[in-house]
Amino acid sequence: MVVGLVGIVVLVLPGLVLVVGGVVVWAALHPDHRAWVVVGVALVPYVVGVVASYVVPGRRLKGAGVGSWTLAVAVVLAVVGGIVIPVVGALGGFVGGIFAIEATRCRDSRRAWGMTRSALAAVGVSMLVELTAAGVVITTWLGGLLLLGPG
Repeated sequence: MVVGLVGIVVLVLPGLVLVVGGVVVWAALHPDHRAWVVVGVALVPYVVGVVASYVVPGRRLKGAGVGSWTLAVAVVLAVVGGIVIPVVGALGGFVGGIFAIEATRCRDSRRAWGMTRSALAAVGVSMLVELTAAGVVITTWLGGLLLLGPG
């Protein structure tokens, strides 16, 4: 689960999936069938977190004028950057991609930088939403652990 939390922040691993995966592994190894109820309860904040991590930042970006095409290209550049320069390259590819596309599109570097900052803020909001969901999933698992024991 700790690896999942790190994955949310570092953007290399599917963090929230790993956190829920930890709960599923615990339930699979637990002798009490009620451990699967804990998984079911933990899936609720997981689903809410996944949906909210896309919807909330998406609305902020549309409000700032950052288009879907810009985001798609920036994500591709982030993946390429992450492969070329692990960890740091993903952020550089994302930020650089948004800035370059928006500066080319609107021909105004100030406006492009404002959109880039909005995109970074949206990524931060997305991380906070996922971290919150992961915290609720882990709290749910801890509640199950206290009620059912380690197994």
